[in-house]
Amino acid sequence: MLRQVQHEWLSDDAASVFPVTLSLSKGLHGVSCLIVGFILMTLVSCDRASEPDPTGFGNMQPLPVLAEAPRVGYLAPDFVLTTLDGREARLSDYRGHVVFLNFWATWCGPCKVEMPAMERLYREYRRQGFAILAVSSDPEGAAVTRPFRESLGLSFTIAHDPEMVVGRMYGVRTLPITFLVNRDGVITHQIFGARDWQEPEARAGIQRLLRIR
Repeated sequence: MLRQVQHEWLSDDAASVFPVTLSLSKGLHGVSCLIVGFILMTLVSCDRASEPDPTGFGNMQPLPVLAEAPRVGYLAPDFVLTTLDGREARLSDYRGHVVFLNFWATWCGPCKVEMPAMERLYREYRRQGFAILAVSSDPEGAAVTRPFRESLGLSFTIAHDPEMVVGRMYGVRTLPITFLVNRDGVITHQIFGARDWQEPEARAGIQRLLRIR
């Protein structure tokens, strides 16, 4: 069962681990309602196009290959990208880790907002097998991601996908979007928009994936 929350679709699992609440006072109508809705969507995500089709989350067993955008409960499609430091980053090399796969861009305001909290998560849990792979879609590559990383003091891995090859593989249409991948390489959560990853619910969700008590 799926439910729509804050202009985005989440699986029940994702909602239970990372709940999002939104309350708007009753009585808003006409121009006021449109303005409020536009502001909220702008703060949460940067639209590239329409949102991904959320249908089809089923109780199917993980499959090695998908003919469509990956979904919760399936193996995350493998890929290879070049990192900001000039190394090759292959998703399958992270098997045995919990991977925070984040799609973003330097021009995306909400992406920048959530990055410091992502960095704190990484520094706290990396020794427990937590990895962040932040995939930038900036066409300029390192020319813009390097100063961005330095300005925020980021230490997790940044990779470049300037032609959105991997982004399209993952059905990315808005930024930021995050896929959480467990130690077996299976996608457990798909989360649209920016989050405060220091919130207790978010931290508890990461801890459960890491099996930290």
